[in-house]
Amino acid sequence: MLQKIKSNKIYYLSTMALAGPVVISQLGHTLVQTADTIIVGHFAGTIPLAAVSLVHSVFMVVLVIGLGIAYGLTPLIAQENGRQNYKECAKLLSNSFWLNIVSAILLFLFVFYGSMFAMEHADQDPEVVKTAKPYLLILSLSIMPLMVFNTFKQFAEGLGFTKQAMNITIWGNVLNVIIAVILVKGMFGIEPMGVRGVGIATLVDRILMMIVMAWYVLKSKNFKRYMDHFSAKFIDFNRVKQIFKIGGPVAMQYVFEIGAFAGAALIAGKIGAVEQAAHQTAITLAAMTYMMASGIASAATIKVGNAYGNKNFFRLQKFATVSYHLVLIFMVICAIIFAVFNQYLPYIISKDHEVVVMASQLLIIAGMFQIFDGTQVVGLGTLRGMGDVNSPTFITFFAYWVIGLPTAYFLGIELNIGVKGIWYGLTLGLLTSSILLYFRYRYMVMMKLPRHQIMING
Repeated sequence: MLQKIKSNKIYYLSTMALAGPVVISQLGHTLVQTADTIIVGHFAGTIPLAAVSLVHSVFMVVLVIGLGIAYGLTPLIAQENGRQNYKECAKLLSNSFWLNIVSAILLFLFVFYGSMFAMEHADQDPEVVKTAKPYLLILSLSIMPLMVFNTFKQFAEGLGFTKQAMNITIWGNVLNVIIAVILVKGMFGIEPMGVRGVGIATLVDRILMMIVMAWYVLKSKNFKRYMDHFSAKFIDFNRVKQIFKIGGPVAMQYVFEIGAFAGAALIAGKIGAVEQAAHQTAITLAAMTYMMASGIASAATIKVGNAYGNKNFFRLQKFATVSYHLVLIFMVICAIIFAVFNQYLPYIISKDHEVVVMASQLLIIAGMFQIFDGTQVVGLGTLRGMGDVNSPTFITFFAYWVIGLPTAYFLGIELNIGVKGIWYGLTLGLLTSSILLYFRYRYMVMMKLPRHQIMING
């Protein structure tokens, strides 16, 4: 076993070098929400914290649709760059830009007309809904700059340039925290804004991140061979369709998974505000490890996509295998941390004793599903690199909406187990997804790739 690991050392190091910055960059999306949750939990109280949970449960569904559509560019760029087709990469970028602009407008309208209605008719605490509305509206305005930021981010990452988005994300999160604290607490003569303050901070942060990321890609010498062919005026509906053909299913994969967790938050809200706040506290911590695992998955997409583009199927399988190994190691460590420090970690989010006690129990369960959460997201990333998105979309729907969420409702509400029952159902959904996606990867290797290049031991 040790000898096998040594023989794959170059693949581990290559994947880790690419995944590291992507992990931090992916984590940045969650850290914005995490920072909002922490600031509100410490400076505003339990009702505002429950309001943040409600907004995030609704908004995250909309957000991941946008992220999924933007993500459709990355495997195409990786494959075309593997073929050294620089002109095609530039044309894909310009079409992705306009696709994301239109998507952002539609998503904002969906939030404005749909999510507001959903919150009012989801049997939630009226005071929580009243507090949540202004936050949701302001947060929704940040969809446009976030989509433009991700257009250029996914392009750069598809080419293997991951550190720049990481740096921009780090500084963006620092700025977000500073502005949010000032606005929520009401410092320097500003009236305390409560939940609205974190929304404004997020909007400002994402506008600045968009500007810096776009400037970097358009002006850096690293992309000159691509930008020589780039024009924002170039629109080809066949390329838009090509991007959406991958991005659309990826968006639905995100929706089915995040939507299940959003549904879990709404189920928790039916039990009570404290349970909903505890769910938000625990899921915020779990989401951080998930986003870090999704960084490894993104690296798998890029490496596998590049190998798939130049038909190097041996490297494809190597990178898929080491990605699974890395995420298993990482998530086992996270599971141990959650189990050992479960009584202390919730204090990062909330000072409410009832919320902390309940969230600490949920973190034990979170430790259980960490491994499944990591392996399923790497399975998705590997299959995306191979251009396989439709079957994984069905798998995620089945795992979360046929198995996970109904089980969560049955255990949590019907059997009256409470919020812990909800999380047992989510764990079952993640386990189902993880197993089915791995078998799908093995099927793709056995049935789609040339027989003489299939690794016997995978």
